[in-house]
Amino acid sequence: MDMKKTRPPFCVPFTSARRIDFPLVDIAGIVYYPHYWDLAHRFFEESWESTCDMHYHDVLHKKKIALPLIHSEAEFHHPLRYGDVAHCEIEVLKIGTTSITWRYRISNQNGVLCWSAIQTTVCTSMDAVTAKKPIPDWMKKGLSRILEN
Repeated sequence: MDMKKTRPPFCVPFTSARRIDFPLVDIAGIVYYPHYWDLAHRFFEESWESTCDMHYHDVLHKKKIALPLIHSEAEFHHPLRYGDVAHCEIEVLKIGTTSITWRYRISNQNGVLCWSAIQTTVCTSMDAVTAKKPIPDWMKKGLSRILEN
């Protein structure tokens, strides 16, 4: 998949922002590369309130659904620095029977793309995380709010 593909004008991704704090950077003052996945997951957790009208904690503990990451491709475009503001866009590229493919774009406060990723999660039960299960209709409906057309 082309991670640099421009977003169609009719797709409305989830967007959020957060400051890059000191614990996220390395000695050079830029985000240490593993922290991009942590940032992406923090934005992912936040997105559930906008898409499915519930906190991600409730997805895990009340709905008993886990979405472990099974594939990730990422590109580093430009460094994020201590004090920058990371702006994230999340879109769903595909909702399958048991898996969801997501696109992440993290830019700085000047709109410069810093990191992009395509990630696939699989739907499982919190009680049996090694067994796939169908994505429930309520989840498909909620995630369709950010589904790329």
